[in-house]
Amino acid sequence: MSGRFVVLKKLEKTGALAEDALLLVILISMILLAGTQIFLRNFLDYSLFWGDEMLRLMVLWLTLAGGLAASRMDKHISIQVLDRFLPERLQMVTRVLIDLFTAAVCGLLSWHSARFVLGSYEFGDTLLRNTPAWLLQIILPLGFGLMAYRHLVLAIRHSFNPTGVGGKQ
Repeated sequence: MSGRFVVLKKLEKTGALAEDALLLVILISMILLAGTQIFLRNFLDYSLFWGDEMLRLMVLWLTLAGGLAASRMDKHISIQVLDRFLPERLQMVTRVLIDLFTAAVCGLLSWHSARFVLGSYEFGDTLLRNTPAWLLQIILPLGFGLMAYRHLVLAIRHSFNPTGVGGKQ
């Protein structure tokens, strides 16, 4: 394996570890924050004013980070009805088309969410009292953009690897 591919593999592994760490941190933080909110409301008749809004934002981040992890492992939700009836060669073609379609949809979502975040930036929207909203919403275009990239890579990988067609790799 050439040095270039070794560097790319290391970058891919580092990115996967960062995604998994992000998922873990967000999930643990959500559990702790939700538990704290429940305890404070039930026993002290008090609540963190920013807690519910933060939990909603954390759900958004967790969802997109989970979608990224699923696209990385090619384990996203899919309905494979035709795979039972099509010959292996056509399965590869449908798989590549599905990956390309998914990449296009994710790219479109990335584009429009970037426009949304830009609008939020231009209007000076804030969340959590005075945090610029665009900082917390930036996961939308980044997440969908990375998913689009990954599905383009999957389409290329599936077009050159017909043996991985019958199931997920």
